[in-house]
Amino acid sequence: MAHTHPNDPNRRFYGTVTVSDRGQVVVPAEARRDLGIQVGDKLLVFGDLAFGLAFARADDVIANAPGLARILGVPESPADE
Repeated sequence: MAHTHPNDPNRRFYGTVTVSDRGQVVVPAEARRDLGIQVGDKLLVFGDLAFGLAFARADDVIANAPGLARILGVPESPADE
C-alpha cells in the first residue's frame, strides 16, 4: 500500500524496487494504476546526482511542453508512431 505524504495527497511513496543485473526495475502495480501507466507506455528518466532518479510518462510531459518531442526524438502523439 502506498504511503501518502502528510501535507500533499498527490505525493506518495510506493516502496522499494531492486535493480536487476540487466539494469531493470519493476514499477509497483499500485503506482502504475494510480499514475495510469500502461503496458507499452514510454517513460522519461530524469536524474539529479544529489537526489536520484525520477520517472514521468512521456505523453504527459510532451503534452505540457510543445516542441519537446522533437528534441527528444519521440513522436508527438501515438498517431505519429
